[in-house]
Amino acid sequence: MIFPFNVYLWAGVSAGVTVAVGLPLWRRWCLRIGLVDEPGHRKIHDQPIPLAGGLAIMTGLLVPLLLACGGLWCHKAGGAANTLPPAAGSGSANAGSLALLDPDAAFLLRYGLGRRVAELAGIVCGALGMLLVGWLDDRHELRPRAKFAGQLLVAALVAASGTRITLFVPNVLFSYGITILWILTVVNAFNFMDNMNGLCAGIGAIGAWHLAIIAAADNQYLVGLIAFLTFGALLGFLPYNFPRARAFLGDAGSHLVGFLLAVLAILPHFYTEQQPRRWAVLTPLLVLAIPLADLVWVVLLRWRSGLPFYQGDTNHLSHRLVRRGLSPSLAVIGIWAAAAALPLLSYLCLW
Repeated sequence: MIFPFNVYLWAGVSAGVTVAVGLPLWRRWCLRIGLVDEPGHRKIHDQPIPLAGGLAIMTGLLVPLLLACGGLWCHKAGGAANTLPPAAGSGSANAGSLALLDPDAAFLLRYGLGRRVAELAGIVCGALGMLLVGWLDDRHELRPRAKFAGQLLVAALVAASGTRITLFVPNVLFSYGITILWILTVVNAFNFMDNMNGLCAGIGAIGAWHLAIIAAADNQYLVGLIAFLTFGALLGFLPYNFPRARAFLGDAGSHLVGFLLAVLAILPHFYTEQQPRRWAVLTPLLVLAIPLADLVWVVLLRWRSGLPFYQGDTNHLSHRLVRRGLSPSLAVIGIWAAAAALPLLSYLCLW
């Protein structure tokens, strides 16, 4: 059966609403404890801005997820669960139904969660772990080695939970290595992209949208739901961050966004017997082309200048567009447009 689109819609809307409602509360908490970004060198704001974005986005993911799991448990306890897989087209509500979950969709969710519970638990714990690493950096300005060690530990634990890349190489060590490298690369790419209002969150929302559409079109409903949750949460945060920032992602938020996009790029089955196109596995590179290209560019520039790769500067794509005469807002919108257009090429690999 085709998984009903209204469930994807509810996932995105519920995440966005949760973030929009929760962010003012997180802002006040951050201001009270001093978790703020102070004005200073290479910063354009003239007053402390709360680093509340990551906490709000994580809330936007967890609250709908916990409510959905509770609802599924009650649905099952009430005796409404199917005991056998539903036949195609046997649902009591079609995809256009206003009901949140019909019995067939509820069965699919319980079935999918049951089969991938360890992997999904690893993803949730990984998201919390990356959030914690970033929060500690926001709070205490971790040394680069300590920060990298935290990222490495979280990436390794997620790979151990079953979320891994294979690239057609039947070797466990290779799978662990390439997965950890991918997660570290994407996390730091988004961390680097968090240099102008709305840039990191907007790029993350665009990437999550494309991956959500790809997963939903292939009826990979669990991946699609996680992607729509991510998209909705980031969309709920953007009005607080662009064009005028009332809250920043901080390292906690950029780590979380990068981690979610890295995992969402791993989870879908881009290559299947029904879609035997091996180059389809390159889809994530197109979806995340902008942050990855920006990362490579600035790292090479810093290496050629004899600077540490983690030392901040104003050589990012956004900064260069501003030096060419664009306003910061127009530079961000232009990068959003490029990030939205490039993944369209990936559809040629899939269909």
